[in-house]
Amino acid sequence: MKMSATVTGIVDGRAALTPDALAASFPQHRLTYAQLAESSLLWARRLRAAGVRSGDRVAVLLGEGSTTYVSLLLAAPRLGAIVVPLNARYKTAELGHVLADARPAILVSSTWFVHLLADTSVPADCRVVTLGDEDDFFHGEQRVTAGEVRDEERRVDESTRARIIYTSGTTANPKGCVHTHGALIAQAAAVAERLHLTSEDRFWTPLTLFHTAGWTMLAPLGCGASFHHPGRFEAASALAQIESERCTVLFPGFETIWLAVLTHPDFETADLSAVRLVLNVGIPERLQLMQDRLTHAPQVSNTGSTEASGWLAIGEATDPPEIRAHTCGRPLRGMEVRIVNPETGDDAPDGTPGELLFRGPFRLLEYFGDPDATTAAIDADGWFHSGDLLRQEPDGNLVFLSRLKDMLKVGGENVAAAEIEGFLVQHPAVHIAQVVAAPDARYTEVPAAFVELKPGARTTERELIDFCIGQIATFKVPRYVRFVHEWPMSGTKIKKVSLRETIARELRQAGMEQAPPIHPAPGLRTRDERIEPA
Repeated sequence: MKMSATVTGIVDGRAALTPDALAASFPQHRLTYAQLAESSLLWARRLRAAGVRSGDRVAVLLGEGSTTYVSLLLAAPRLGAIVVPLNARYKTAELGHVLADARPAILVSSTWFVHLLADTSVPADCRVVTLGDEDDFFHGEQRVTAGEVRDEERRVDESTRARIIYTSGTTANPKGCVHTHGALIAQAAAVAERLHLTSEDRFWTPLTLFHTAGWTMLAPLGCGASFHHPGRFEAASALAQIESERCTVLFPGFETIWLAVLTHPDFETADLSAVRLVLNVGIPERLQLMQDRLTHAPQVSNTGSTEASGWLAIGEATDPPEIRAHTCGRPLRGMEVRIVNPETGDDAPDGTPGELLFRGPFRLLEYFGDPDATTAAIDADGWFHSGDLLRQEPDGNLVFLSRLKDMLKVGGENVAAAEIEGFLVQHPAVHIAQVVAAPDARYTEVPAAFVELKPGARTTERELIDFCIGQIATFKVPRYVRFVHEWPMSGTKIKKVSLRETIARELRQAGMEQAPPIHPAPGLRTRDERIEPA
């Protein structure tokens, strides 16, 4: 079936064809396609009665996911308005920045965020609606008919702005990425094509609906499949949902999420025989480990960004395991990519690292209200300069290496943090490793590793440093190792900027300007031939 040109058109189209088919499922609520279409229309009537007009921004600050959330995300675009999902993990400074930047006409929230909003600078002309506490807003459907909303919808087309999602803010203040109806629909169709989705599939993801990855829901909805979400993620309930709903395609997306499911005590006895495909990102060593835990379902990787509407490339289930573990797949239909030398701008040969550039139907239209940032990121030929370091293999598969800013400069040597992380997770005690630059008077920067251990595992800073000595170049060996139990997060990403600030502050307070020299422990030979010191 050809997808509609608008976001809500795909739901209405499926509601006309298969009204009673399951569209969206959360632990407490389920919606058929007919119910989802009707619910989003009801919310659109309320928004219209509250004064929302074409081009207005409608901010949504709710939890990770619910049927109400899905309906709201689809309601604003019916009016030609632009929905702005807000990160539920924002604090006052971050939330205040985004609200000042987006300038929404209305903010729909819940009682959970009342105290946060009370401490946040909300623009004076932004009406705040609290669900369950706004009788006038909820009676709005009595003042606006479905026909009036349909009249507004007829003026919406693929070029209409549909959504603004703010970048994660891992390195700077978030910027608002504007995407049109056409961009979101084109990507939904291309993702469904690459994943071979049909109306029989049951697509599961725990990724938040305020995150661009959560909007992957449009791919299954566009082809009549069902979309399943655990709401607030918790490994046990997520595993139970995957099993009971007989989910077929899983998109956990991040190792911090999927490892919690794979290592849960109930995993060994869970019936996951319905699963036919898993989508994840991560370093090859971790991807291989996760594949080994669920061998019957091919695991493919992917790469993308908020600026790419979420997805840019996805692997093929039919690719050999080595390719699936070591590459992010090929670009989706319609998207063009280039890998260029970041200093000269010249195209890099296959297999050579460089900056990723892309253009095509999914690319963001602009950074909202920031023409300078838009011009800096999108060149005259329409190429978006991502700031990501990748290489392209001769077969067209992409390999993500690092953020350009996630490169360390250790005494003149360029070091990719991901390379060190990939080595550290081979240690039997290491669950997750994140490497950042620590300031150093001699080398300018040196690697510092933040490590989360596997449950019940033990190791020391000295042991992890020794694990690296003789196995990777000395300038890549972490000079500092710090153990963590909880990561600073921005959406689903670990905030490396916070880790850098933490180690820099610690060293500054300790008066340490230079890292101690690297010396192996007495009696240490190699990683595979260790002799414990006497």
